[in-house]
Amino acid sequence: MRSRDTSQAGSSAYRRGIVQVTENAGIETLFETAVVQELERWHLESLGAGVLGAIQVKEFFTREQCQQLLDGLAANEMGSYDERVLLPRIAKLGPAAYDFYRGGELDEAYWLDVEAAKLVRAGLMDGRDPLTVATDKLGAAWGGDVRPASARRRGMFAGIIREIAHGARLHFDEVNREFPGVMDETPISQLAFNCHLSMPEAGGEAVVHRRRWSPEDETRREGYGYAEDIAEGYPAATVRPDVGDAILFDPRNYHLVRQNTGEGRRITLSFFVGITGGGPLTVWS
Repeated sequence: MRSRDTSQAGSSAYRRGIVQVTENAGIETLFETAVVQELERWHLESLGAGVLGAIQVKEFFTREQCQQLLDGLAANEMGSYDERVLLPRIAKLGPAAYDFYRGGELDEAYWLDVEAAKLVRAGLMDGRDPLTVATDKLGAAWGGDVRPASARRRGMFAGIIREIAHGARLHFDEVNREFPGVMDETPISQLAFNCHLSMPEAGGEAVVHRRRWSPEDETRREGYGYAEDIAEGYPAATVRPDVGDAILFDPRNYHLVRQNTGEGRRITLSFFVGITGGGPLTVWS
């Protein structure tokens, strides 16, 4: 089918230049990256609805803010994800809920790590917590509250700072599937947020495939991830951000990070965003 001319398109999303509409059906067909200067609510809605593959927000943090964070980070030792599960090593500051999921709930060690990580991170950006800077901008775009996700009425940690040097395997993240029932309010849609504080000269791209997990995929497991060829033939959005750019996508789609191939480090401020039935956005890591 031929794509309709934009002057004939009835879709407001089409007029914004992010999708194509087929001549006969009026179906939005593309799975691509929207590159924007300022995040707006409709961007998040389009991503949650599956219309977009990814959103790249230019200069979400300034280069000065990124350098402040890196300078502060240099004075603090980073831990890592559980290296019995996740190799090559991915260094991080802050707890990931997945590492503390035991017997259907988050164990007590998680909450101790939450308080320690918050204290360290709050002093990294000249006295401002970078998570607050990020969620204030998200809240302004959404036009509503952004608050920590909660488990048993305790606020969960959000805002891991992590370094991925050797790439990340094809995988998906889905809180409702991976640890069901932990959160007090189940999100109806899940997004991933990554603001890039540092990027290598080459490599470090994020690739998001329009392909969700299916039970038969478990036969193609490779450690914590999956064989890349299970996503072959599906549309994909590839993003290589600049320093300060934020990337948002739906992590329930299979995604990966390519290995660094140039000088420099790939360091991000990262968390998940939940769109809830009640209206507020929730965040966790």
